[in-house]
Amino acid sequence: MDTRQLAAFCAVVERKSFSQAADRLGVTQPAVSLQIRSLEQRLGTQLLDRSGRRVEPTEAGLRLYASAQKLLAQEEQLLRDVAGADGSTVGGTLELGASTGPGGTVVPLLLCEFGEHHPDVRVRLTVSDTQSVVDRVADRELELGAVGAARRHRGVVFEPFFRDELVLAVPPGHAFAGRTISLDDLRSAPLIVMQDGAGVRQVIEDELRTVGVRLRDLDVRAELGLQESVRSAVAAGHGVTFISRTALDADLAAGTIASARVRGLDPVREIFLVRSSGRAETRAAQAFVDFARTRLPS
Repeated sequence: MDTRQLAAFCAVVERKSFSQAADRLGVTQPAVSLQIRSLEQRLGTQLLDRSGRRVEPTEAGLRLYASAQKLLAQEEQLLRDVAGADGSTVGGTLELGASTGPGGTVVPLLLCEFGEHHPDVRVRLTVSDTQSVVDRVADRELELGAVGAARRHRGVVFEPFFRDELVLAVPPGHAFAGRTISLDDLRSAPLIVMQDGAGVRQVIEDELRTVGVRLRDLDVRAELGLQESVRSAVAAGHGVTFISRTALDADLAAGTIASARVRGLDPVREIFLVRSSGRAETRAAQAFVDFARTRLPS
């Protein structure tokens, strides 16, 4: 089996487009089309439905996709095993993504410390919202991700990484500062939220739902992007927001932001490690995960 044909096929299934698959593989669109036609001729069946606006796998194509991922992962692992068989130091480039919670606090520090132990590894960290990180890991643009919510996606797998407490951040001197407030108190406060797709927002919406409250029941005054945006707005006195406690450590110590709790809510979220389904990890990725687990609380 020609693994180049399988790689082209998987890229088309994942991108739902011949042109986007060609861009990902660094080849021309006609080259991808030729690989797919050759594969279909060899197997004697149609693998892709090209009749709609997007290219979709046929029933036979779906069966092949699952097996092709495994075969390509085995080939990738074989090449890495051979490359690392001499016991040489870990090297290469490690592409990671993180949502703004872990990406603004825990993960950068882990990466810096990891780099001191493995100076031959070049690390690139992309910080974005949870959904964007998950999508890029699924598309294999990033090898690993650390996100604050496990979004359903057939192209990735999630596993627990570490736990993160969420608190209600309030301006210094606010009536809620240092208190445990009621849900009625929360309803009366101008609330600033992160954009849709942020892990913190999903966790808070889920937590509110358990006590029969929806975000629209609260006095939401603004939706201001991601973590740094809402943190700055609260520090300036424009409202209150839910945010990762680790993101507030410096502000709490300096007194520029205070925190509060809401009775009946216990927003502790799991930070998840995201991997692409069927993708064999590089030695650098394996080394980073092993290193991180020795530094993070279990």
